[in-house]
Amino acid sequence: MRVVVQRVTEACVTVQDEIVGSIGLGLLVLVGVACTDTEDDASWLAHKVAGLRVFSDTRGKMSLAAGDVGGEYLVVSQFTLFGDVRHGLRPDFGRAAPAPQAERLYRCFCDQLRLSGHRVRMGVFGAHMDVQLVNNGPVTIYIDTDEVKFRGV
Repeated sequence: MRVVVQRVTEACVTVQDEIVGSIGLGLLVLVGVACTDTEDDASWLAHKVAGLRVFSDTRGKMSLAAGDVGGEYLVVSQFTLFGDVRHGLRPDFGRAAPAPQAERLYRCFCDQLRLSGHRVRMGVFGAHMDVQLVNNGPVTIYIDTDEVKFRGV
């Protein structure tokens, strides 16, 4: 699984001119699922994202997690995170999981965040979505579970 996490002061997702999810201060999380991913990947990644210390303390140092500052999560499925452009200009999405598997693991990821006590809003899986955000910092973090497994971390 891959995520792109952005620290935001606000973010929202719109589907067909209707806001389906919005947050104030918190993290916008774009989630991509690979065909080799499992529930263990989703759980590990949710735990990692929930604990990310990307909010500033009183000294201006990034040492606080979203939960420490009353932050929320807006989680959006994003299969294009697995777009491979090594050959040509048109992305190849062959590593992206099939929709049923991707949706199950996307929901598992969101459920794990909720079980940690966090307020989680979601986009609509498989829908064409418009995402608006105010990236604060800007702070953007990329995490790939395959890279972690490879390194044995």
